[in-house]
Amino acid sequence: MSKVRTIFLKQIKDIIKNKAVFIQFVLLPLMAVIMENAVEIKDMPKHFFVLMFSAMYVGMAPLSCISAIISEEKETGTLGMLRMSNVKAWEYLAGTGFCVFALCMAGGCVFVWAGEYKGWRIGVFLGILAVGILISMFIGAIIGLMSNNQMGATSVTVPVTMVFSFLPMLSLFNEKIREIAKFVYSYQIQDALGRIRETEGMKELIRGGRYEILAVNLLLAAALFGFVYKRCR
Repeated sequence: MSKVRTIFLKQIKDIIKNKAVFIQFVLLPLMAVIMENAVEIKDMPKHFFVLMFSAMYVGMAPLSCISAIISEEKETGTLGMLRMSNVKAWEYLAGTGFCVFALCMAGGCVFVWAGEYKGWRIGVFLGILAVGILISMFIGAIIGLMSNNQMGATSVTVPVTMVFSFLPMLSLFNEKIREIAKFVYSYQIQDALGRIRETEGMKELIRGGRYEILAVNLLLAAALFGFVYKRCR
């Protein structure tokens, strides 16, 4: 665990220095706060922008960040140096994953504040967000492990994040897109977050959700990550 903690602290320092990666954790929460306070449209649902940008954040920030970190450290030789320093692959991935997850959850707290969630709804909001972040991290790690350099990872990450982050937003305006999007985890995250404010308790929230789709997405992402990890470790 001391090695995992060291990797965690190293990644925190590197991310703060790397503005291109750091902005991923700041941009969408900041936009949500600005839009919530600057835009007023008649008949628009309350805290519409918080829900929309939360789903986009889940599909974009953790995926692109962990992919960029792993691919960059492979390209620069940092990862090879760590391996020669007796840092195991799982220790590196655990430290990096904890770092990205913690920063993403910090951004999630901004959405909670902007959405004015209270009581049990805060924990449920962050819990649902955490599941989506974990799935995106698995997908981002797969791309990072399979890419030889950062440019190669970026060329794959950009279209993937576009699909996962914009599909929930487009589904709000198009019924045909919604029929496809409902099988994607980012849409289910948006749907679950949207129902938190509408329900009076946890039982009602659980009964109304399609959490089996989230579970399948999580299992598929984890299984594919395990396969790629064995191939690329």
